Amino acid sequence: MTVPNTLTPQNMDSVEPVWFDRFRVEEAEYRYQQHLADQHSGLVVKGEGLQVGTSVGGTEVFARLSTLEQENKDLRKITNDLKALVLKLESRVVSLERGGAAPTNSPAKPVQKEEEDEDDDDDDDDIDLFGSDDEADAAAEKLKQERLKAYQEKKSKKPALIAKSMIVLDVKPWDDETDMSEVEKSVRSIATDGLVWGQSKLVPLAYGIKKLQISCVVEDDKVGTDFLEEKITEFEDYVQSVDIAAFNKL
Repeated sequence: MTVPNTLTPQNMDSVEPVWFDRFRVEEAEYRYQQHLADQHSGLVVKGEGLQVGTSVGGTEVFARLSTLEQENKDLRKITNDLKALVLKLESRVVSLERGGAAPTNSPAKPVQKEEEDEDDDDDDDDIDLFGSDDEADAAAEKLKQERLKAYQEKKSKKPALIAKSMIVLDVKPWDDETDMSEVEKSVRSIATDGLVWGQSKLVPLAYGIKKLQISCVVEDDKVGTDFLEEKITEFEDYVQSVDIAAFNKL
């Protein structure tokens, strides 16, 4: 490549860059990577690559792997045993909820043959955690009958619910000269089975006229609003009209 003797703004674009210190940078990078490789335990540098050296205890690794494999087998067996117990428990719960009837589809216990150590001689399958099926069914049936009998007795002793309502009546007089005390006295004189009079007050209307507002509690099957209106309007000397101000179920 020909490099111009004089660099000018016109020929600077034609000059190619040259990296004179490249070999120094590459050598420094190589030494840094070699230093990192030497610090790794059990690794030695051979040529340009890294490989596992003979300093690593291969025997210990294989022994550890064998131990982990055996532990994995033991855990798998324990898991399968627990799964079988859970399935059996679910089957018993379903049987009890159905009133002692045996389940139609009984889940089968998974069978898996595993090698066991000499120390593990106990057999968990020989332990009956749930007792006899016949005894459990008889106990469940007896408990069911006792609860049903207690419910029937409680239901027979419970009094029948009586539907009641609270009614507020507005009793309007003819004029302001009507004696409102006589109006209240006449209204309260109405007595019948299922009727109880409550509080009362005088409410201003207009031009000095006041109405009697009185409440009562009635049994729906015995006393109705038509009956009350009819009885109150019979006092025609005092009462002009009767209105239902409020009606609430109790």
